[in-house]
Amino acid sequence: MTKITDYILQANGKTLFSIEVIPPLKGNNIKELLSNIEPLMDFKPPFIDVTYHREEYIERPQLDGSIKQIVTRKRPGTIGICSSIMHKFGVDAVPHVLCGGFTREETEDFLMDLHYLGIDNVLALRGDPAKPYKTFKPRTNGHSYACQLVEQVANMNKGQYLHEEADPLSPTDFCIGVAAYPEKHFEAVDLDTDVDYLKKKIEHGADYIVTQMFFDNSKYFEFVNRCRAEGITVPIIPGLKPLSTKKQLDILPRIFYLHMPEDFVKTVESCENDAHAKQAGIEWCTQQCRELIEFGAPVLHFYTMGKSDNIYKIASQLF
Repeated sequence: MTKITDYILQANGKTLFSIEVIPPLKGNNIKELLSNIEPLMDFKPPFIDVTYHREEYIERPQLDGSIKQIVTRKRPGTIGICSSIMHKFGVDAVPHVLCGGFTREETEDFLMDLHYLGIDNVLALRGDPAKPYKTFKPRTNGHSYACQLVEQVANMNKGQYLHEEADPLSPTDFCIGVAAYPEKHFEAVDLDTDVDYLKKKIEHGADYIVTQMFFDNSKYFEFVNRCRAEGITVPIIPGLKPLSTKKQLDILPRIFYLHMPEDFVKTVESCENDAHAKQAGIEWCTQQCRELIEFGAPVLHFYTMGKSDNIYKIASQLF
């Protein structure tokens, strides 16, 4: 399989198209997911990201007054989905690998399964707190920060595993992506501090960066320039999500801590219904993409959230 960084190099400056998909809720099968991906194959994505969703906790009161904590997973199957995508479409799948919910040993096992299946691109993330909790807590003997996870993957690429004392084993060959936040991670003190943490991830072995979604291109441009000034030279892929309902005008900034440009807000607020808001989202994102291509973005990476029709309309004007 080809590394993400190699796809970018082979494109010779041409902007590529890629998507991120979400595993279906448990009880559903993969057919709907694959049917949403299929139309987007018209635009020849070299890779497709597959998110991983960590465990959630349900607290149930017991008759004796105690609280029983039940662990549940709502979206299982990341490895299986990656394999299905690669088999059906012949493109590389990029699974998300999280700190949250894993010990270091479980992380190694997960990565070894990926390597065995020929999945050699990963996106290494700290991950969110386990629902319903608000604070991130690592598992015992798990990683607290994404840079630690990146270091573990990079060590495996050198043939260095956790508890092996024999001669060095065969190395893996993962291309390691990491996340970044053009408008600052909400837990960071300021953007300078956030970029410092990002730089640590690169120093520990990350090969490329994918950003959180944004609606104001100036945030991405400024962020890239700031990173370059700090000596971060790896590709920085912009993450994009077209707005599809009027309600998202309020929801997305609260969940993802991002800025909505005033012109866009006024346009969406003036829409009579969600259908009109969705069209406004398509037009805004299309213009974003044109500016990003002109700027030289290596890839336009779309967060599909399980849908593809609006992204198809955008991509059909660009690729």
